[in-house]
Amino acid sequence: MADTPQHPDHPTAEHPTAEHPATDHPVYVIGGGPGGLSVAYALRAQGLRAVVLEKSDRVGASWRRHYDRLHLHTTRRLSGLPGLAMPRRFGRWVARDDVVRYLEKYAEYHDLEIVTGVEVSRIEPAPDGSGWLLRATGGRELTGAAVVVATGHNHTPRLPDWPGRDTYTGEFLHAGEYRNPAPYAGRDVLVVGIGNTGAEIAVDLVEGGASRVRLAVRTTPHIVRRSTAGWAAQFTSILVRRLPVRLVDRLARLMARLSVPDLSARGLPRPDSGLYSRVRQGAIPILDVGLIDAVRNGRIEIVAAVDGFEDGKVVLADGDRVSPDAVIAATGYVRALEDLVGHLDVLDTHGKPVVQGARTPAHAPGLYFTGYTNPISGNLREMAIDAQKIAKAVTGGRNSDRSRQISRLPVT
Repeated sequence: MADTPQHPDHPTAEHPTAEHPATDHPVYVIGGGPGGLSVAYALRAQGLRAVVLEKSDRVGASWRRHYDRLHLHTTRRLSGLPGLAMPRRFGRWVARDDVVRYLEKYAEYHDLEIVTGVEVSRIEPAPDGSGWLLRATGGRELTGAAVVVATGHNHTPRLPDWPGRDTYTGEFLHAGEYRNPAPYAGRDVLVVGIGNTGAEIAVDLVEGGASRVRLAVRTTPHIVRRSTAGWAAQFTSILVRRLPVRLVDRLARLMARLSVPDLSARGLPRPDSGLYSRVRQGAIPILDVGLIDAVRNGRIEIVAAVDGFEDGKVVLADGDRVSPDAVIAATGYVRALEDLVGHLDVLDTHGKPVVQGARTPAHAPGLYFTGYTNPISGNLREMAIDAQKIAKAVTGGRNSDRSRQISRLPVT
């Protein structure tokens, strides 16, 4: 019953019926993106009742907000969620709109129980020890036998505290607000940040007719061809992720010299540190969708990082001052989990869950997290794997008191 509002007469922990007594609680899944939907399906496949709580009015809300040209950097075959493959007509590199269609179909196909328009603000241990108490919009208090948090890796835009930014009068936006290059045709644009988003937006602007595109870079990234002779970079990432870091670094350095030209003269020297060493620190390589050619041909100019704003100009780390018509900050996102679970001592100093997937904090049993890493093997692929592991972990203690609290679907 995808996107069906919860009616007061529907059986819930707060409105028990004979079929669902008050001692039975569902597993609540917070977030209706790919991570949350895949967990809900996996729980349902294990015979448990899973209720997805989505704060927007539709599933896949974050995907709907991405820029128009976005395609998955992972292959269609390795990006499907459990229980439903992505259609072949989507092609090898699936477009944003097709990802959204797939998520909608996924929820409908599996008849997932999704309640939209409900935002969970805080998770606490249930006073009676029956699981977890969720405080949500409208004064709702929901009790779940277990909770899976899947609000997304790219939750809240992050903007550095640049000096002078608050008084800068030029056009300024975060990459999350960027949709397409049409408003920037014939204009001078500075893109700040060379992650995959910044790199692709810069390419999009060039191809869309911007008169000048500069890309501000603080740390030189590793650049990897998305596909070489038909072999997707994702395949290699899956094969090497269990190998020693130093070995993968050496292999990646060799592959880069064979497949990526030296762009030092254009401001992008080869990185000093290894690719996989960077990945272990959370820095994902750039998967090339046109950046290499655009930089090599001078269509994208590499400039120093942004240090601040002063007198209507952008101050760069090398002392230069530039006056673009627009600044697009591709400076990433924060997970914004502090209000939700920060009081439970389950986050590290960077706001990231201390455990992921089927693991649950020792002092917070029944609380799971999915989708808060960015693995080189593919986020959708790893969330699909985690979903089934989480479902098995939730049902692992079938004879425990907690297991008896979980609402199960009727046997048909």
